[in-house]
Amino acid sequence: MNLAGVPIRLLAATLVTIIAGGAAWTQSAPAGAPAVGVVEATRRPITETSEFLGRIEAINRVNVVARVTAFLDKRLFDEGAEIKEGDELYRLERGPFEADLASKKAQVAQLQATLENAKLTTERARALLGGPAGQQSTYDAAIANQLSLEAQVQAAQAQVQASQINLGYTMINAPIAGKIGRTAVTEGNVVGPSSGVLTTIVSQDPMYVTFPVPLRQGLELRERYGPQGGLDAVVIRLRLPDGRMYGHSGKLNFVDNTIAQGTDTITVRGEIGNPILRASSAAGVIVHELTDGEFVTVVLEGVQPIEVLAIPRAAVLSDQQGDYVLAVGADNKAEQRRVQLGQSTTTIAAVIAGLAAGDKVIAEGLQRVRPGQTVSPGPASPLILSSMKAAADGTAPQADHGASGTSRPLDRKP
Repeated sequence: MNLAGVPIRLLAATLVTIIAGGAAWTQSAPAGAPAVGVVEATRRPITETSEFLGRIEAINRVNVVARVTAFLDKRLFDEGAEIKEGDELYRLERGPFEADLASKKAQVAQLQATLENAKLTTERARALLGGPAGQQSTYDAAIANQLSLEAQVQAAQAQVQASQINLGYTMINAPIAGKIGRTAVTEGNVVGPSSGVLTTIVSQDPMYVTFPVPLRQGLELRERYGPQGGLDAVVIRLRLPDGRMYGHSGKLNFVDNTIAQGTDTITVRGEIGNPILRASSAAGVIVHELTDGEFVTVVLEGVQPIEVLAIPRAAVLSDQQGDYVLAVGADNKAEQRRVQLGQSTTTIAAVIAGLAAGDKVIAEGLQRVRPGQTVSPGPASPLILSSMKAAADGTAPQADHGASGTSRPLDRKP
Protein backbone atom coordinates (compact mmCIF):
# COMPACT_ATOMS: atom_id res chain seq x y z
CA MET A 1 0.00 0.00 0.00
CA ASN A 2 2.68 2.54 0.88
CA LEU A 3 4.79 1.77 -2.19
CA ALA A 4 1.75 2.06 -4.45
CA GLY A 5 0.69 5.39 -2.93
CA VAL A 6 4.04 7.13 -3.48
CA PRO A 7 3.80 7.41 -7.28
CA ILE A 8 0.18 8.61 -6.98
CA ARG A 9 1.13 11.41 -4.58
CA LEU A 10 4.07 12.39 -6.80
CA LEU A 11 1.80 12.46 -9.85
CA ALA A 12 -0.73 14.65 -8.08
CA ALA A 13 1.97 17.05 -6.94
CA THR A 14 3.39 17.22 -10.43
CA LEU A 15 -0.03 18.07 -11.93
CA VAL A 16 -0.59 20.84 -9.38
CA THR A 17 2.81 22.30 -10.17
CA ILE A 18 2.13 22.25 -13.92
CA ILE A 19 -1.32 23.88 -13.53
CA ALA A 20 0.00 26.55 -11.18
CA GLY A 21 2.92 27.27 -13.46
CA GLY A 22 0.63 27.57 -16.47
CA ALA A 23 -1.68 29.96 -14.64
CA ALA A 24 1.27 32.04 -13.56
CA TRP A 25 2.56 32.18 -17.17
CA THR A 26 -0.86 33.20 -18.41
CA GLN A 27 -1.11 36.05 -15.88
CA SER A 28 2.34 37.34 -16.63
CA ALA A 29 1.97 37.33 -20.44
CA PRO A 30 1.14 40.89 -21.61
CA ALA A 31 -2.11 41.31 -23.63
CA GLY A 32 -1.69 42.98 -27.08
CA ALA A 33 -3.39 46.37 -27.71
CA PRO A 34 -6.50 45.91 -29.94
CA ALA A 35 -6.11 47.12 -33.50
CA VAL A 36 -8.60 49.81 -34.51
CA GLY A 37 -9.31 51.79 -37.66
CA VAL A 38 -9.28 55.56 -37.22
CA VAL A 39 -10.43 58.50 -39.35
CA GLU A 40 -9.55 62.16 -38.92
CA ALA A 41 -12.41 64.59 -38.38
CA THR A 42 -12.39 66.89 -41.41
CA ARG A 43 -14.64 69.57 -42.84
CA ARG A 44 -16.92 68.33 -45.64
CA PRO A 45 -19.69 69.95 -47.71
CA ILE A 46 -23.13 68.57 -46.92
CA THR A 47 -26.61 69.44 -48.16
CA GLU A 48 -29.18 70.04 -45.44
CA THR A 49 -32.54 68.34 -45.89
CA SER A 50 -35.74 67.84 -43.93
CA GLU A 51 -38.57 65.41 -44.67
CA PHE A 52 -42.31 65.79 -44.21
CA LEU A 53 -45.42 63.95 -45.30
CA GLY A 54 -47.38 65.89 -47.92
CA ARG A 55 -50.22 65.62 -50.39
CA ILE A 56 -50.38 66.54 -54.05
CA GLU A 57 -53.12 69.03 -54.96
CA ALA A 58 -54.25 70.35 -58.32
CA ILE A 59 -53.78 74.10 -58.70
CA ASN A 60 -57.18 74.45 -60.40
CA ARG A 61 -60.15 72.23 -59.62
CA VAL A 62 -63.66 72.72 -61.02
CA ASN A 63 -66.89 70.89 -60.24
CA VAL A 64 -69.04 70.99 -63.38
CA VAL A 65 -72.77 71.54 -62.70
CA ALA A 66 -75.82 72.28 -64.84
CA ARG A 67 -77.06 75.89 -64.77
CA VAL A 68 -80.55 75.13 -66.15
CA THR A 69 -82.97 72.24 -65.80
CA ALA A 70 -83.29 70.09 -68.91
CA PHE A 71 -82.85 66.59 -70.28
CA LEU A 72 -79.26 65.51 -70.91
CA ASP A 73 -79.03 64.85 -74.65
CA LYS A 74 -75.39 63.86 -75.05
CA ARG A 75 -72.05 63.46 -73.27
CA LEU A 76 -69.22 64.66 -75.52
CA PHE A 77 -66.03 63.65 -73.65
CA ASP A 78 -64.13 60.48 -72.73
CA GLU A 79 -63.94 59.86 -69.02
CA GLY A 80 -60.40 60.22 -67.67
CA ALA A 81 -59.15 62.09 -70.74
CA GLU A 82 -57.34 65.41 -70.84
CA ILE A 83 -59.42 68.25 -72.23
CA LYS A 84 -58.79 71.82 -73.29
CA GLU A 85 -60.44 74.96 -72.02
CA GLY A 86 -63.68 75.57 -73.90
CA ASP A 87 -64.22 71.95 -75.00
CA GLU A 88 -67.90 70.97 -75.06
CA LEU A 89 -68.70 68.45 -72.34
CA TYR A 90 -72.49 68.04 -72.24
CA ARG A 91 -75.33 69.07 -74.54
CA LEU A 92 -78.79 69.59 -73.00
CA GLU A 93 -82.18 69.68 -74.69
CA ARG A 94 -82.41 73.03 -76.52
CA GLY A 95 -85.97 73.04 -77.93
CA PRO A 96 -87.84 74.55 -74.95
CA PHE A 97 -85.22 77.27 -74.53
CA GLU A 98 -85.25 78.17 -78.24
CA ALA A 99 -89.06 78.46 -78.12
CA ASP A 100 -88.89 80.64 -75.01
CA LEU A 101 -86.35 82.92 -76.70
CA ALA A 102 -88.56 83.29 -79.78
CA SER A 103 -91.55 84.18 -77.57
CA LYS A 104 -89.57 86.85 -75.74
CA LYS A 105 -88.39 88.38 -79.01
CA ALA A 106 -91.99 88.55 -80.23
CA GLN A 107 -93.00 90.42 -77.09
CA VAL A 108 -90.25 92.93 -77.72
CA ALA A 109 -91.46 93.45 -81.31
CA GLN A 110 -95.03 93.98 -80.13
CA LEU A 111 -94.06 96.51 -77.51
CA GLN A 112 -91.81 98.37 -79.95
CA ALA A 113 -94.77 98.72 -82.38
CA THR A 114 -96.96 100.09 -79.59
CA LEU A 115 -94.17 102.47 -78.61
CA GLU A 116 -93.93 103.83 -82.16
CA ASN A 117 -97.66 104.60 -82.11
CA ALA A 118 -97.30 106.30 -78.74
CA LYS A 119 -94.54 108.51 -80.09
CA LEU A 120 -96.85 109.67 -82.94
CA THR A 121 -99.62 110.43 -80.45
CA THR A 122 -97.21 112.47 -78.37
CA GLU A 123 -96.12 114.50 -81.41
CA ARG A 124 -99.75 115.29 -82.32
CA ALA A 125 -100.57 116.39 -78.79
CA ARG A 126 -97.50 118.64 -78.76
CA ALA A 127 -98.52 120.21 -82.11
CA LEU A 128 -102.02 121.01 -80.83
CA LEU A 129 -100.73 122.87 -77.80
CA GLY A 130 -100.35 126.05 -79.90
CA GLY A 131 -104.06 126.12 -80.96
CA PRO A 132 -107.43 126.35 -79.22
CA ALA A 133 -107.92 122.53 -79.33
CA GLY A 134 -104.71 121.72 -77.55
CA GLN A 135 -104.70 120.71 -73.88
CA GLN A 136 -101.71 120.39 -71.64
CA SER A 137 -103.22 117.39 -69.85
CA THR A 138 -103.54 115.49 -73.13
CA TYR A 139 -99.92 116.14 -73.97
CA ASP A 140 -98.80 115.09 -70.47
CA ALA A 141 -100.74 111.84 -70.69
CA ALA A 142 -99.16 111.06 -74.07
CA ILE A 143 -95.67 111.67 -72.67
CA ALA A 144 -96.35 109.38 -69.68
CA ASN A 145 -97.69 106.62 -71.95
CA GLN A 146 -94.62 106.85 -74.20
CA LEU A 147 -92.21 106.63 -71.26
CA SER A 148 -94.11 103.65 -69.85
CA LEU A 149 -93.91 101.81 -73.16
CA GLU A 150 -90.18 102.54 -73.43
CA ALA A 151 -89.69 100.96 -69.98
CA GLN A 152 -91.71 97.93 -71.03
CA VAL A 153 -89.57 97.52 -74.14
CA GLN A 154 -86.40 97.59 -72.02
CA ALA A 155 -87.86 94.96 -69.65
CA ALA A 156 -88.81 92.76 -72.59
CA GLN A 157 -85.33 93.10 -74.07
CA ALA A 158 -83.88 92.04 -70.70
CA GLN A 159 -86.11 88.97 -70.83
CA VAL A 160 -84.73 88.20 -74.29
CA GLN A 161 -81.19 88.45 -72.94
CA ALA A 162 -82.04 86.09 -70.04
CA SER A 163 -83.52 83.58 -72.48
CA GLN A 164 -80.39 83.77 -74.63
CA ILE A 165 -78.22 83.10 -71.55
CA ASN A 166 -80.34 80.10 -70.56
CA LEU A 167 -80.15 78.77 -74.12
CA GLY A 168 -76.35 79.08 -73.91
CA TYR A 169 -76.36 77.06 -70.69
CA THR A 170 -77.62 74.06 -72.63
CA MET A 171 -74.04 73.77 -73.95
CA ILE A 172 -71.80 72.91 -70.98
CA ASN A 173 -68.15 73.69 -71.81
CA ALA A 174 -64.92 73.11 -69.90
CA PRO A 175 -63.95 76.24 -67.90
CA ILE A 176 -60.32 75.07 -67.52
CA ALA A 177 -57.90 72.67 -69.16
CA GLY A 178 -57.03 69.49 -67.29
CA LYS A 179 -57.99 65.91 -66.67
CA ILE A 180 -61.69 65.15 -66.46
CA GLY A 181 -63.21 62.53 -64.18
CA ARG A 182 -66.10 60.16 -64.67
CA THR A 183 -69.60 61.43 -65.35
CA ALA A 184 -72.18 61.23 -62.59
CA VAL A 185 -75.19 61.42 -64.94
CA THR A 186 -75.82 59.61 -68.21
CA GLU A 187 -77.85 60.61 -71.27
CA GLY A 188 -81.63 60.80 -70.89
CA ASN A 189 -81.67 62.01 -67.30
CA VAL A 190 -82.98 65.38 -66.21
CA VAL A 191 -80.22 67.57 -64.81
CA GLY A 192 -80.32 70.96 -63.18
CA PRO A 193 -78.76 73.14 -60.47
CA SER A 194 -80.02 70.71 -57.82
CA SER A 195 -78.56 67.64 -59.55
CA GLY A 196 -75.14 68.13 -57.98
CA VAL A 197 -71.77 67.70 -59.65
CA LEU A 198 -71.85 66.21 -63.15
CA THR A 199 -68.07 65.70 -63.34
CA THR A 200 -64.83 67.19 -62.03
CA ILE A 201 -61.86 68.71 -63.87
CA VAL A 202 -58.42 69.06 -62.25
CA SER A 203 -55.44 70.83 -63.79
CA GLN A 204 -52.30 68.73 -64.34
CA ASP A 205 -49.18 70.81 -64.81
CA PRO A 206 -47.91 72.25 -62.53
CA MET A 207 -49.22 70.84 -59.23
CA TYR A 208 -49.23 71.99 -55.63
CA VAL A 209 -47.77 69.95 -52.77
CA THR A 210 -48.96 70.91 -49.30
CA PHE A 211 -47.56 69.58 -46.04
CA PRO A 212 -47.79 70.43 -42.32
CA VAL A 213 -44.64 71.49 -40.51
CA PRO A 214 -44.44 71.29 -36.69
CA LEU A 215 -44.12 74.79 -35.31
CA ARG A 216 -40.83 74.09 -33.53
CA GLN A 217 -39.26 72.71 -36.69
CA GLY A 218 -40.73 75.56 -38.70
CA LEU A 219 -38.90 78.03 -36.48
CA GLU A 220 -35.68 76.08 -37.01
CA LEU A 221 -36.16 76.18 -40.79
CA ARG A 222 -36.85 79.92 -40.67
CA GLU A 223 -33.71 80.47 -38.62
CA ARG A 224 -31.64 78.33 -41.00
CA TYR A 225 -32.88 79.59 -44.36
CA GLY A 226 -34.15 83.08 -43.53
CA PRO A 227 -30.73 84.79 -43.90
CA GLN A 228 -30.09 82.81 -47.11
CA GLY A 229 -33.15 84.03 -48.98
CA GLY A 230 -36.16 82.52 -47.23
CA LEU A 231 -38.36 80.44 -49.52
CA ASP A 232 -35.93 80.88 -52.40
CA ALA A 233 -33.17 79.15 -50.42
CA VAL A 234 -35.04 75.84 -50.43
CA VAL A 235 -35.70 73.30 -53.18
CA ILE A 236 -38.55 70.80 -53.00
CA ARG A 237 -37.96 67.19 -53.97
CA LEU A 238 -40.50 64.38 -53.72
CA ARG A 239 -40.20 60.74 -52.76
CA LEU A 240 -43.05 58.81 -54.36
CA PRO A 241 -45.08 56.13 -52.53
CA ASP A 242 -43.00 53.36 -54.16
CA GLY A 243 -39.77 54.86 -52.77
CA ARG A 244 -38.53 56.42 -56.03
CA MET A 245 -37.34 60.02 -56.10
CA TYR A 246 -39.41 62.19 -58.44
CA GLY A 247 -37.38 63.49 -61.33
CA HIS A 248 -38.38 67.16 -61.03
CA SER A 249 -37.84 69.72 -58.29
CA GLY A 250 -40.03 72.60 -57.16
CA LYS A 251 -40.08 75.77 -55.07
CA LEU A 252 -41.95 76.86 -51.97
CA ASN A 253 -44.50 79.60 -52.62
CA PHE A 254 -46.75 79.84 -49.57
CA VAL A 255 -46.68 79.61 -45.78
CA ASP A 256 -50.02 79.79 -43.99
CA ASN A 257 -50.73 82.62 -41.56
CA THR A 258 -52.38 80.44 -38.91
CA ILE A 259 -51.14 77.65 -36.67
CA ALA A 260 -53.41 74.60 -36.48
CA GLN A 261 -54.29 74.45 -32.80
CA GLY A 262 -55.09 70.74 -32.79
CA THR A 263 -51.71 69.68 -34.19
CA ASP A 264 -49.52 72.75 -33.53
CA THR A 265 -48.42 72.73 -37.17
CA ILE A 266 -48.31 75.30 -39.93
CA THR A 267 -49.27 74.48 -43.51
CA VAL A 268 -46.60 75.04 -46.17
CA ARG A 269 -47.14 74.76 -49.90
CA GLY A 270 -44.87 74.38 -52.89
CA GLU A 271 -45.29 74.19 -56.65
CA ILE A 272 -43.71 71.49 -58.79
CA GLY A 273 -43.90 70.57 -62.45
CA ASN A 274 -45.92 67.57 -63.61
CA PRO A 275 -45.15 67.10 -67.31
CA ILE A 276 -46.54 64.30 -69.43
CA LEU A 277 -44.95 60.99 -68.50
CA ARG A 278 -46.27 59.12 -71.51
CA ALA A 279 -48.08 60.63 -74.48
CA SER A 280 -50.79 58.01 -74.27
CA SER A 281 -51.50 54.64 -72.75
CA ALA A 282 -53.10 51.65 -74.43
CA ALA A 283 -56.48 53.31 -73.87
CA GLY A 284 -55.28 56.60 -75.39
CA VAL A 285 -55.13 58.38 -72.02
CA ILE A 286 -52.32 60.87 -71.30
CA VAL A 287 -50.36 59.90 -68.18
CA HIS A 288 -48.69 62.19 -65.63
CA GLU A 289 -46.50 61.06 -62.74
CA LEU A 290 -48.28 63.07 -60.03
CA THR A 291 -51.97 62.66 -59.25
CA ASP A 292 -54.27 64.96 -57.34
CA GLY A 293 -54.65 63.74 -53.74
CA GLU A 294 -51.52 61.54 -53.80
CA PHE A 295 -49.47 61.14 -50.59
CA VAL A 296 -45.74 61.81 -51.01
CA THR A 297 -42.69 62.45 -48.87
CA VAL A 298 -41.56 66.06 -49.24
CA VAL A 299 -37.81 66.61 -49.00
CA LEU A 300 -36.79 70.20 -48.34
CA GLU A 301 -33.24 70.64 -49.57
CA GLY A 302 -31.01 73.65 -49.12
CA VAL A 303 -29.91 75.25 -52.37
CA GLN A 304 -26.37 75.82 -51.13
CA PRO A 305 -24.42 73.07 -49.28
CA ILE A 306 -22.77 73.93 -45.99
CA GLU A 307 -19.43 72.82 -44.52
CA VAL A 308 -19.52 70.68 -41.39
CA LEU A 309 -16.99 68.75 -39.31
CA ALA A 310 -17.65 65.23 -40.58
CA ILE A 311 -16.83 61.79 -39.21
CA PRO A 312 -18.08 58.34 -40.23
CA ARG A 313 -21.55 57.57 -38.90
CA ALA A 314 -20.18 54.21 -37.70
CA ALA A 315 -17.95 56.06 -35.23
CA VAL A 316 -20.89 57.56 -33.30
CA LEU A 317 -22.10 55.67 -30.22
CA SER A 318 -25.04 56.47 -27.97
CA ASP A 319 -26.03 55.87 -24.38
CA GLN A 320 -28.52 57.37 -21.95
CA GLN A 321 -26.49 60.57 -21.73
CA GLY A 322 -26.41 61.13 -25.47
CA ASP A 323 -23.96 60.70 -28.35
CA TYR A 324 -20.23 60.17 -28.02
CA VAL A 325 -17.18 58.93 -29.91
CA LEU A 326 -13.95 57.23 -28.92
CA ALA A 327 -10.95 59.29 -30.00
CA VAL A 328 -7.28 58.29 -29.97
CA GLY A 329 -5.46 60.59 -27.55
CA ALA A 330 -1.98 60.77 -26.10
CA ASP A 331 -0.05 57.50 -25.82
CA ASN A 332 -2.64 55.89 -28.14
CA LYS A 333 -5.24 55.72 -25.38
CA ALA A 334 -8.95 55.73 -26.22
CA GLU A 335 -10.77 58.80 -24.93
CA GLN A 336 -14.52 59.26 -24.69
CA ARG A 337 -15.68 62.53 -26.27
CA ARG A 338 -19.27 63.71 -25.89
CA VAL A 339 -20.46 65.21 -29.19
CA GLN A 340 -23.43 67.18 -30.45
CA LEU A 341 -24.63 66.11 -33.89
CA GLY A 342 -26.17 68.24 -36.57
CA GLN A 343 -27.47 67.22 -39.98
CA SER A 344 -26.26 63.72 -40.78
CA THR A 345 -26.59 61.02 -43.40
CA THR A 346 -26.53 57.23 -43.25
CA THR A 347 -22.74 57.30 -43.72
CA ILE A 348 -21.59 60.73 -42.46
CA ALA A 349 -22.24 62.36 -39.09
CA ALA A 350 -21.93 66.14 -38.83
CA VAL A 351 -20.46 67.22 -35.48
CA ILE A 352 -21.48 70.61 -34.09
CA ALA A 353 -19.53 70.42 -30.81
CA GLY A 354 -17.18 68.04 -29.03
CA LEU A 355 -14.48 67.55 -31.68
CA ALA A 356 -11.95 69.65 -33.56
CA ALA A 357 -10.62 69.26 -37.06
CA GLY A 358 -7.81 66.71 -37.10
CA ASP A 359 -9.03 64.67 -34.12
CA LYS A 360 -8.71 60.94 -34.77
CA VAL A 361 -11.85 58.97 -34.00
CA ILE A 362 -12.19 55.20 -33.92
CA ALA A 363 -14.49 53.97 -36.69
CA GLU A 364 -13.67 50.25 -36.65
CA GLY A 365 -13.01 47.83 -33.81
CA LEU A 366 -15.15 49.74 -31.33
CA GLN A 367 -16.50 46.55 -29.79
CA ARG A 368 -13.01 45.70 -28.48
CA VAL A 369 -12.21 49.11 -26.95
CA ARG A 370 -13.04 50.75 -23.64
CA PRO A 371 -12.27 54.35 -22.62
CA GLY A 372 -8.73 54.64 -21.24
CA GLN A 373 -7.55 51.48 -23.00
CA THR A 374 -4.38 51.55 -25.10
CA VAL A 375 -5.10 50.78 -28.76
CA SER A 376 -3.11 50.12 -31.89
CA PRO A 377 -4.47 52.69 -34.39
CA GLY A 378 -4.33 52.31 -38.14
CA PRO A 379 -6.17 53.64 -41.19
CA ALA A 380 -9.82 52.69 -41.51
CA SER A 381 -10.97 50.28 -44.20
CA PRO A 382 -11.27 51.48 -47.81
CA LEU A 383 -15.07 51.22 -47.55
CA ILE A 384 -15.26 53.88 -44.84
CA LEU A 385 -12.64 56.07 -46.48
CA SER A 386 -14.47 55.91 -49.82
CA SER A 387 -17.74 56.91 -48.17
CA MET A 388 -16.03 59.95 -46.67
CA LYS A 389 -14.55 60.84 -50.05
CA ALA A 390 -17.95 60.44 -51.69
CA ALA A 391 -19.38 62.94 -49.22
CA ALA A 392 -16.65 65.40 -50.16
CA ASP A 393 -17.40 64.88 -53.86
CA GLY A 394 -21.13 65.42 -53.32
CA THR A 395 -22.12 61.87 -54.30
CA ALA A 396 -22.95 60.60 -50.84
CA PRO A 397 -26.52 60.59 -49.48
CA GLN A 398 -27.75 63.98 -48.38
CA ALA A 399 -28.26 65.13 -44.84
CA ASP A 400 -31.64 64.16 -43.51
CA HIS A 401 -33.57 65.59 -40.58
CA GLY A 402 -36.31 63.00 -40.85
CA ALA A 403 -40.04 63.69 -40.61
CA SER A 404 -39.90 64.93 -37.05
CA GLY A 405 -36.48 66.51 -36.62
CA THR A 406 -32.78 65.81 -36.74
CA SER A 407 -32.04 62.20 -37.55
CA ARG A 408 -29.98 60.32 -34.98
CA PRO A 409 -27.87 57.16 -35.25
CA LEU A 410 -29.21 53.93 -33.85
CA ASP A 411 -28.32 53.36 -30.24
CA ARG A 412 -25.21 51.21 -30.08
CA LYS A 413 -22.90 50.24 -27.28
CA PRO A 414 -19.19 49.55 -27.66
